[in-house]
Amino acid sequence: MASPESKRVPIPRNGVDYRGKVVLAPMVRSGELPSRLLALKYGADLVWGPETIDRAIIGTSRRFNPRTQTIEYSRFSNPAHALLPEDDPTRRESILYRIHPELEYKRLIYQIGTADPDLAVQAAKLVAADVAGIDLNSGCPKPFSTEGGMGAALLKTPDLLCNILTRLVEEVGKPFEIGISVKIRILDKPEDTEKLVRRLVKTGITGLTVHCRTTPMRPRERAIRDQLRMVGEVCREAGVACLMNGDVTSRTEGLRLAEEFGVDGAMIATEAEKNPWCFRPDAEGGPMEWRRQWREVVKEYMRLALQVENRWGNTKYLLNQMIPGKEDAHKAMTRSKGYKDCIQALGLEDVDDFMQMATAVDDKLHIRPKETKAEKKGRKIDEDEENHQKKKAKVQQKTVDASAPIVVADVAAPGPELPSGPTATPALTA
Repeated sequence: MASPESKRVPIPRNGVDYRGKVVLAPMVRSGELPSRLLALKYGADLVWGPETIDRAIIGTSRRFNPRTQTIEYSRFSNPAHALLPEDDPTRRESILYRIHPELEYKRLIYQIGTADPDLAVQAAKLVAADVAGIDLNSGCPKPFSTEGGMGAALLKTPDLLCNILTRLVEEVGKPFEIGISVKIRILDKPEDTEKLVRRLVKTGITGLTVHCRTTPMRPRERAIRDQLRMVGEVCREAGVACLMNGDVTSRTEGLRLAEEFGVDGAMIATEAEKNPWCFRPDAEGGPMEWRRQWREVVKEYMRLALQVENRWGNTKYLLNQMIPGKEDAHKAMTRSKGYKDCIQALGLEDVDDFMQMATAVDDKLHIRPKETKAEKKGRKIDEDEENHQKKKAKVQQKTVDASAPIVVADVAAPGPELPSGPTATPALTA
Protein backbone atom coordinates (compact mmCIF):
# COMPACT_ATOMS: atom_id res chain seq x y z
CA MET A 1 0.00 0.00 0.00
CA ALA A 2 0.99 3.64 -0.30
CA SER A 3 3.48 5.01 2.21
CA PRO A 4 2.05 6.87 5.25
CA GLU A 5 4.35 9.79 4.32
CA SER A 6 2.65 10.24 0.93
CA LYS A 7 0.82 13.46 0.15
CA ARG A 8 -2.83 13.33 1.23
CA VAL A 9 -5.79 15.56 0.43
CA PRO A 10 -7.64 16.59 3.61
CA ILE A 11 -10.51 14.32 4.62
CA PRO A 12 -13.64 16.37 5.49
CA ARG A 13 -14.95 16.27 9.05
CA ASN A 14 -17.94 14.06 8.19
CA GLY A 15 -16.11 12.04 5.56
CA VAL A 16 -13.90 8.96 5.71
CA ASP A 17 -10.45 8.02 4.42
CA TYR A 18 -10.42 5.07 2.01
CA ARG A 19 -6.83 4.17 2.83
CA GLY A 20 -6.18 0.76 4.36
CA LYS A 21 -9.76 -0.31 3.76
CA VAL A 22 -11.37 -3.42 2.28
CA VAL A 23 -14.87 -2.44 1.22
CA LEU A 24 -18.12 -3.78 -0.23
CA ALA A 25 -18.62 -2.79 -3.86
CA PRO A 26 -21.76 -1.06 -5.16
CA MET A 27 -24.05 -3.77 -6.54
CA VAL A 28 -27.67 -3.55 -7.66
CA ARG A 29 -28.99 -6.40 -5.50
CA SER A 30 -26.20 -7.04 -3.02
CA GLY A 31 -25.94 -3.40 -2.06
CA GLU A 32 -29.28 -3.31 -0.25
CA LEU A 33 -29.34 -2.65 3.49
CA PRO A 34 -29.31 -6.24 4.90
CA SER A 35 -26.33 -7.16 2.69
CA ARG A 36 -24.45 -4.03 3.75
CA LEU A 37 -25.10 -4.69 7.43
CA LEU A 38 -23.98 -8.30 7.05
CA ALA A 39 -20.76 -7.20 5.34
CA LEU A 40 -20.06 -4.74 8.15
CA LYS A 41 -20.73 -7.41 10.76
CA TYR A 42 -18.19 -9.72 9.17
CA GLY A 43 -15.43 -7.17 8.75
CA ALA A 44 -16.01 -4.79 5.82
CA ASP A 45 -14.49 -1.41 6.65
CA LEU A 46 -16.88 0.54 4.43
CA VAL A 47 -19.91 -0.31 2.29
CA TRP A 48 -21.14 1.19 -0.97
CA GLY A 49 -24.87 1.29 -1.57
CA PRO A 50 -26.30 0.33 -4.97
CA GLU A 51 -26.09 2.90 -7.74
CA THR A 52 -29.13 5.16 -7.49
CA ILE A 53 -30.07 7.27 -10.49
CA ASP A 54 -30.38 11.00 -9.78
CA ARG A 55 -34.00 11.28 -10.96
CA ALA A 56 -34.99 8.28 -8.85
CA ILE A 57 -34.05 9.88 -5.53
CA ILE A 58 -35.23 13.38 -6.48
CA GLY A 59 -38.81 13.83 -5.31
CA THR A 60 -38.63 11.24 -2.54
CA SER A 61 -39.59 11.91 1.07
CA ARG A 62 -37.16 11.24 3.90
CA ARG A 63 -38.46 9.77 7.13
CA PHE A 64 -37.27 7.78 10.13
CA ASN A 65 -39.02 4.45 10.62
CA PRO A 66 -39.13 3.74 14.39
CA ARG A 67 -40.15 0.14 13.77
CA THR A 68 -37.02 -0.72 11.77
CA GLN A 69 -34.79 2.06 13.16
CA THR A 70 -33.91 3.07 9.60
CA ILE A 71 -34.02 6.19 7.48
CA GLU A 72 -36.17 5.65 4.40
CA TYR A 73 -36.38 7.57 1.16
CA SER A 74 -39.73 6.76 -0.42
CA ARG A 75 -42.37 7.95 -2.83
CA PHE A 76 -45.93 7.04 -3.77
CA SER A 77 -46.78 6.02 -7.32
CA ASN A 78 -49.96 8.09 -6.92
CA PRO A 79 -49.88 11.10 -4.55
CA ALA A 80 -53.41 10.24 -3.40
CA HIS A 81 -52.10 6.98 -1.94
CA ALA A 82 -50.19 8.96 0.69
CA LEU A 83 -53.52 9.86 2.30
CA LEU A 84 -54.57 6.24 2.82
CA PRO A 85 -54.02 4.43 6.15
CA GLU A 86 -50.72 2.54 6.41
CA ASP A 87 -52.47 -0.82 6.60
CA ASP A 88 -54.54 -0.19 3.47
CA PRO A 89 -53.44 -2.80 0.87
CA THR A 90 -54.11 -0.34 -1.97
CA ARG A 91 -51.54 2.09 -0.56
CA ARG A 92 -48.65 1.88 -3.02
CA GLU A 93 -45.43 3.21 -1.54
CA SER A 94 -42.00 2.51 -2.98
CA ILE A 95 -38.97 2.67 -0.70
CA LEU A 96 -36.00 3.54 -2.89
CA TYR A 97 -33.24 3.65 -0.30
CA ARG A 98 -32.74 2.61 3.31
CA ILE A 99 -30.00 3.63 5.71
CA HIS A 100 -29.30 2.41 9.23
CA PRO A 101 -28.04 5.61 10.88
CA GLU A 102 -26.47 3.83 13.84
CA LEU A 103 -24.82 0.80 12.23
CA GLU A 104 -23.76 2.61 9.04
CA TYR A 105 -22.58 5.84 10.64
CA LYS A 106 -19.46 7.05 8.77
CA ARG A 107 -19.31 3.73 6.93
CA LEU A 108 -21.77 4.17 4.06
CA ILE A 109 -20.87 5.62 0.67
CA TYR A 110 -23.79 6.61 -1.54
CA GLN A 111 -23.21 5.94 -5.24
CA ILE A 112 -25.04 8.14 -7.70
CA GLY A 113 -25.77 7.50 -11.37
CA THR A 114 -25.99 10.71 -13.37
CA ALA A 115 -25.02 12.48 -16.57
CA ASP A 116 -26.26 15.93 -15.55
CA PRO A 117 -24.36 18.22 -13.14
CA ASP A 118 -27.52 20.01 -11.97
CA LEU A 119 -29.41 16.80 -11.26
CA ALA A 120 -26.33 15.29 -9.63
CA VAL A 121 -26.09 18.14 -7.14
CA GLN A 122 -29.83 18.18 -6.49
CA ALA A 123 -29.90 14.43 -5.81
CA ALA A 124 -26.72 14.33 -3.74
CA LYS A 125 -27.93 17.11 -1.43
CA LEU A 126 -30.92 14.99 -0.42
CA VAL A 127 -28.78 12.25 1.13
CA ALA A 128 -25.53 14.04 1.95
CA ALA A 129 -26.34 14.50 5.64
CA ASP A 130 -26.91 10.76 6.10
CA VAL A 131 -23.79 9.33 4.43
CA ALA A 132 -20.01 9.50 4.70
CA GLY A 133 -19.44 10.22 1.03
CA ILE A 134 -20.89 10.49 -2.46
CA ASP A 135 -19.38 8.31 -5.19
CA LEU A 136 -19.99 8.97 -8.89
CA ASN A 137 -20.54 5.84 -10.95
CA SER A 138 -18.39 6.06 -14.06
CA GLY A 139 -17.81 2.35 -14.50
CA CYS A 140 -21.11 0.52 -14.98
CA PRO A 141 -21.16 -0.97 -18.52
CA LYS A 142 -24.82 -2.01 -18.54
CA PRO A 143 -27.15 -0.43 -21.11
CA PHE A 144 -29.56 1.04 -18.55
CA SER A 145 -26.67 3.30 -17.48
CA THR A 146 -24.72 3.87 -20.66
CA GLU A 147 -27.73 4.57 -22.89
CA GLY A 148 -28.48 7.59 -20.73
CA GLY A 149 -24.88 8.80 -20.88
CA MET A 150 -24.23 7.57 -17.34
CA GLY A 151 -21.88 4.94 -15.92
CA ALA A 152 -19.04 3.89 -18.21
CA ALA A 153 -20.38 6.23 -20.92
CA LEU A 154 -18.92 9.11 -18.89
CA LEU A 155 -15.44 7.78 -19.68
CA LYS A 156 -16.06 8.95 -23.25
CA THR A 157 -17.11 12.44 -22.09
CA PRO A 158 -14.30 13.47 -19.72
CA ASP A 159 -15.28 17.14 -19.74
CA LEU A 160 -18.76 16.28 -18.49
CA LEU A 161 -17.36 13.77 -15.99
CA CYS A 162 -14.97 16.33 -14.50
CA ASN A 163 -17.67 19.00 -14.46
CA ILE A 164 -20.00 16.75 -12.47
CA LEU A 165 -17.26 15.93 -9.96
CA THR A 166 -16.25 19.57 -9.54
CA ARG A 167 -19.87 20.61 -8.95
CA LEU A 168 -20.34 17.81 -6.41
CA VAL A 169 -17.17 18.80 -4.56
CA GLU A 170 -18.04 22.50 -4.42
CA GLU A 171 -21.81 22.33 -3.86
CA VAL A 172 -22.18 19.13 -1.83
CA GLY A 173 -18.85 17.93 -0.49
CA LYS A 174 -17.73 21.22 1.03
CA PRO A 175 -21.07 22.38 2.53
CA PHE A 176 -21.82 18.97 4.05
CA GLU A 177 -18.16 18.24 4.87
CA ILE A 178 -18.11 14.83 3.20
CA GLY A 179 -15.83 13.32 0.57
CA ILE A 180 -16.62 13.01 -3.13
CA SER A 181 -15.14 10.07 -5.04
CA VAL A 182 -15.41 8.36 -8.41
CA LYS A 183 -15.36 4.77 -9.67
CA ILE A 184 -13.96 4.17 -13.16
CA ARG A 185 -12.79 1.40 -15.47
CA ILE A 186 -9.46 1.26 -17.26
CA LEU A 187 -9.36 2.39 -20.89
CA ASP A 188 -7.90 0.34 -23.73
CA LYS A 189 -4.69 2.36 -23.85
CA PRO A 190 -2.69 3.02 -20.65
CA GLU A 191 -1.84 6.54 -21.80
CA ASP A 192 -5.55 7.35 -22.14
CA THR A 193 -6.24 5.99 -18.66
CA GLU A 194 -3.41 8.05 -17.21
CA LYS A 195 -4.60 11.21 -18.95
CA LEU A 196 -8.11 10.72 -17.59
CA VAL A 197 -7.00 9.96 -14.03
CA ARG A 198 -4.75 13.04 -13.96
CA ARG A 199 -7.79 15.16 -14.78
CA LEU A 200 -10.01 13.43 -12.24
CA VAL A 201 -7.66 13.91 -9.29
CA LYS A 202 -7.63 17.67 -9.92
CA THR A 203 -11.40 18.02 -9.35
CA GLY A 204 -11.13 17.93 -5.55
CA ILE A 205 -12.11 14.29 -5.00
CA THR A 206 -10.81 12.42 -1.97
CA GLY A 207 -10.93 8.92 -3.47
CA LEU A 208 -10.86 6.98 -6.74
CA THR A 209 -11.69 3.32 -7.36
CA VAL A 210 -10.41 1.65 -10.50
CA HIS A 211 -12.10 -1.48 -11.82
CA CYS A 212 -9.39 -3.40 -13.63
CA ARG A 213 -11.52 -4.22 -16.66
CA THR A 214 -12.38 -2.25 -19.78
CA THR A 215 -15.98 -1.31 -20.51
CA PRO A 216 -16.73 -4.24 -22.87
CA MET A 217 -15.33 -6.82 -20.42
CA ARG A 218 -17.63 -8.88 -18.24
CA PRO A 219 -17.05 -10.38 -14.77
CA ARG A 220 -16.24 -13.83 -16.19
CA GLU A 221 -13.18 -12.33 -17.92
CA ARG A 222 -10.09 -12.04 -15.75
CA ALA A 223 -9.22 -8.61 -14.45
CA ILE A 224 -6.32 -6.78 -16.10
CA ARG A 225 -3.93 -5.24 -13.57
CA ASP A 226 -1.28 -3.97 -15.97
CA GLN A 227 -2.41 -0.36 -15.47
CA LEU A 228 -3.11 -0.54 -11.75
CA ARG A 229 0.31 0.53 -10.52
CA MET A 230 0.28 3.55 -12.82
CA VAL A 231 -3.19 4.62 -11.62
CA GLY A 232 -2.03 4.25 -8.03
CA GLU A 233 1.03 6.42 -8.66
CA VAL A 234 -1.01 9.21 -10.25
CA CYS A 235 -3.44 9.19 -7.33
CA ARG A 236 -0.61 9.15 -4.80
CA GLU A 237 1.07 12.15 -6.43
CA ALA A 238 -2.20 14.08 -6.03
CA GLY A 239 -2.87 12.80 -2.51
CA VAL A 240 -6.05 10.98 -3.55
CA ALA A 241 -6.79 7.55 -2.05
CA CYS A 242 -6.96 4.74 -4.62
CA LEU A 243 -8.90 1.49 -4.28
CA MET A 244 -8.63 -1.46 -6.66
CA ASN A 245 -11.56 -3.58 -7.83
CA GLY A 246 -11.76 -6.74 -9.94
CA ASP A 247 -11.34 -10.41 -8.94
CA VAL A 248 -10.67 -9.67 -5.27
CA THR A 249 -12.01 -12.58 -3.21
CA SER A 250 -10.95 -11.90 0.39
CA ARG A 251 -9.62 -9.32 2.82
CA THR A 252 -6.22 -11.00 2.92
CA GLU A 253 -5.95 -11.08 -0.88
CA GLY A 254 -7.16 -7.50 -1.19
CA LEU A 255 -4.56 -6.13 1.21
CA ARG A 256 -1.83 -8.23 -0.44
CA LEU A 257 -2.72 -6.95 -3.91
CA ALA A 258 -2.91 -3.37 -2.64
CA GLU A 259 0.60 -3.75 -1.25
CA GLU A 260 1.87 -5.37 -4.45
CA PHE A 261 0.50 -2.70 -6.80
CA GLY A 262 0.98 0.33 -4.57
CA VAL A 263 -2.66 1.29 -4.05
CA ASP A 264 -4.48 2.06 -0.82
CA GLY A 265 -7.11 -0.65 -0.46
CA ALA A 266 -9.46 -3.03 -2.22
CA MET A 267 -13.11 -3.43 -3.12
CA ILE A 268 -14.87 -6.82 -3.15
CA ALA A 269 -17.90 -7.39 -5.38
CA THR A 270 -19.31 -10.74 -6.56
CA GLU A 271 -17.52 -12.87 -3.96
CA ALA A 272 -19.37 -11.00 -1.22
CA GLU A 273 -22.72 -12.08 -2.66
CA LYS A 274 -22.20 -15.76 -1.91
CA ASN A 275 -19.67 -15.45 0.91
CA PRO A 276 -20.08 -12.44 3.22
CA TRP A 277 -17.30 -13.93 5.35
CA CYS A 278 -14.83 -12.84 2.66
CA PHE A 279 -14.22 -9.73 4.77
CA ARG A 280 -13.09 -11.71 7.82
CA PRO A 281 -9.38 -11.58 8.67
CA ASP A 282 -7.51 -14.88 8.80
CA ALA A 283 -7.22 -14.58 12.58
CA GLU A 284 -11.02 -14.92 12.79
CA GLY A 285 -11.25 -17.93 10.51
CA GLY A 286 -10.94 -16.21 7.16
CA PRO A 287 -13.31 -16.63 4.25
CA MET A 288 -13.01 -20.40 3.82
CA GLU A 289 -14.75 -21.08 7.14
CA TRP A 290 -17.96 -20.09 5.35
CA ARG A 291 -18.12 -23.44 3.54
CA ARG A 292 -18.80 -25.15 6.86
CA GLN A 293 -20.69 -22.31 8.51
CA TRP A 294 -23.03 -21.09 5.75
CA ARG A 295 -26.06 -21.88 7.93
CA GLU A 296 -24.87 -19.37 10.51
CA VAL A 297 -24.40 -16.74 7.80
CA VAL A 298 -27.89 -17.40 6.40
CA LYS A 299 -29.44 -17.20 9.86
CA GLU A 300 -27.81 -13.84 10.51
CA TYR A 301 -28.85 -12.55 7.10
CA MET A 302 -32.46 -13.58 7.73
CA ARG A 303 -32.39 -11.79 11.07
CA LEU A 304 -31.25 -8.57 9.42
CA ALA A 305 -33.70 -8.89 6.52
CA LEU A 306 -36.61 -9.34 8.93
CA GLN A 307 -35.51 -6.49 11.19
CA VAL A 308 -35.44 -3.97 8.34
CA GLU A 309 -38.44 -5.46 6.48
CA ASN A 310 -36.42 -6.03 3.34
CA ARG A 311 -38.20 -6.66 0.05
CA TRP A 312 -38.85 -10.39 -0.23
CA GLY A 313 -37.61 -10.62 -3.82
CA ASN A 314 -34.23 -9.18 -2.84
CA THR A 315 -33.96 -11.44 0.21
CA LYS A 316 -34.72 -14.53 -1.85
CA TYR A 317 -32.12 -13.56 -4.46
CA LEU A 318 -29.39 -13.22 -1.84
CA LEU A 319 -30.34 -16.48 -0.13
CA ASN A 320 -30.08 -18.16 -3.53
CA GLN A 321 -26.48 -16.93 -3.70
CA MET A 322 -25.51 -17.81 -0.14
CA ILE A 323 -26.98 -21.31 0.21
CA PRO A 324 -24.91 -23.95 -1.64
CA GLY A 325 -26.92 -25.30 -4.57
CA LYS A 326 -26.46 -28.94 -3.58
CA GLU A 327 -28.05 -28.43 -0.18
CA ASP A 328 -31.65 -29.55 0.40
CA ALA A 329 -32.25 -26.17 2.05
CA HIS A 330 -31.55 -24.48 -1.28
CA LYS A 331 -34.31 -26.36 -3.07
CA ALA A 332 -36.73 -25.80 -0.20
CA MET A 333 -35.92 -22.08 -0.08
CA THR A 334 -36.51 -21.59 -3.81
CA ARG A 335 -40.06 -22.90 -3.38
CA SER A 336 -40.90 -20.46 -0.59
CA LYS A 337 -43.28 -17.61 -1.39
CA GLY A 338 -42.61 -15.34 1.56
CA TYR A 339 -40.72 -14.95 4.82
CA LYS A 340 -42.87 -17.38 6.81
CA ASP A 341 -42.48 -20.06 4.14
CA CYS A 342 -38.74 -19.44 4.05
CA ILE A 343 -38.28 -19.72 7.81
CA GLN A 344 -39.99 -23.10 7.71
CA ALA A 345 -38.00 -24.21 4.66
CA LEU A 346 -34.72 -23.37 6.38
CA GLY A 347 -35.72 -24.97 9.68
CA LEU A 348 -35.43 -21.71 11.61
CA GLU A 349 -38.83 -21.87 13.32
CA ASP A 350 -37.29 -22.21 16.78
CA VAL A 351 -34.71 -19.44 16.38
CA ASP A 352 -35.56 -16.53 18.67
CA ASP A 353 -38.78 -14.89 17.43
CA PHE A 354 -38.19 -15.53 13.72
CA MET A 355 -41.65 -16.95 13.02
CA GLN A 356 -43.41 -14.08 14.76
CA MET A 357 -41.27 -11.55 12.87
CA ALA A 358 -41.79 -13.38 9.56
CA THR A 359 -45.56 -13.37 9.99
CA ALA A 360 -45.53 -9.65 10.78
CA VAL A 361 -43.26 -8.77 7.85
CA ASP A 362 -45.29 -10.86 5.40
CA ASP A 363 -48.37 -8.98 6.55
CA LYS A 364 -46.62 -5.61 6.32
CA LEU A 365 -45.41 -6.36 2.79
CA HIS A 366 -48.80 -7.82 1.82
CA ILE A 367 -47.26 -11.19 1.02
CA ARG A 368 -49.91 -13.87 0.75
CA PRO A 369 -48.82 -17.51 0.45
CA LYS A 370 -49.68 -19.06 -2.90
CA GLU A 371 -52.32 -21.78 -2.65
CA THR A 372 -51.60 -25.34 -3.67
CA LYS A 373 -54.04 -27.03 -6.03
CA ALA A 374 -55.52 -28.99 -3.11
CA GLU A 375 -55.92 -25.81 -1.03
CA LYS A 376 -57.51 -23.99 -3.95
CA LYS A 377 -59.92 -26.88 -4.53
CA GLY A 378 -60.83 -27.01 -0.83
CA ARG A 379 -61.42 -23.25 -0.72
CA LYS A 380 -63.64 -23.50 -3.82
CA ILE A 381 -65.71 -26.26 -2.18
CA ASP A 382 -66.12 -24.16 0.98
CA GLU A 383 -67.13 -21.10 -1.04
CA ASP A 384 -69.65 -23.11 -3.07
CA GLU A 385 -71.16 -24.56 0.11
CA GLU A 386 -71.37 -21.10 1.67
CA ASN A 387 -73.10 -19.71 -1.43
CA HIS A 388 -75.49 -22.69 -1.47
CA GLN A 389 -76.45 -22.07 2.16
CA LYS A 390 -77.06 -18.38 1.45
CA LYS A 391 -79.34 -19.21 -1.49
CA LYS A 392 -81.16 -21.82 0.59
CA ALA A 393 -81.74 -19.28 3.36
CA LYS A 394 -83.16 -16.78 0.88
CA VAL A 395 -85.59 -19.37 -0.52
CA GLN A 396 -86.75 -20.31 2.99
CA GLN A 397 -87.29 -16.65 3.85
CA LYS A 398 -89.39 -16.15 0.71
CA THR A 399 -91.52 -19.21 1.64
CA VAL A 400 -92.12 -17.83 5.13
CA ASP A 401 -93.07 -14.44 3.73
CA ALA A 402 -95.49 -16.03 1.23
CA SER A 403 -97.33 -18.12 3.89
CA ALA A 404 -97.79 -15.31 6.38
CA PRO A 405 -101.49 -14.07 6.80
CA ILE A 406 -102.37 -10.76 5.24
CA VAL A 407 -103.48 -8.23 7.85
CA VAL A 408 -105.90 -5.53 6.60
CA ALA A 409 -105.86 -2.33 8.62
CA ASP A 410 -109.18 -0.73 9.77
CA VAL A 411 -110.24 2.22 7.66
CA ALA A 412 -111.69 5.12 9.63
CA ALA A 413 -115.23 6.27 8.75
CA PRO A 414 -115.34 9.45 6.73
CA GLY A 415 -115.99 12.61 8.77
CA PRO A 416 -118.28 15.44 7.88
CA GLU A 417 -117.58 17.18 4.62
CA LEU A 418 -115.84 20.50 5.08
CA PRO A 419 -117.05 23.55 3.29
CA SER A 420 -115.02 24.76 0.36
CA GLY A 421 -113.84 28.22 -0.49
CA PRO A 422 -111.92 30.88 1.38
CA THR A 423 -113.56 30.03 4.75
CA ALA A 424 -112.82 26.31 4.48
CA THR A 425 -109.92 26.33 7.00
CA PRO A 426 -111.27 26.01 10.55
CA ALA A 427 -110.23 28.65 13.05
CA LEU A 428 -107.47 27.77 15.59
CA THR A 429 -108.74 27.22 19.09
CA ALA A 430 -106.94 28.40 22.12
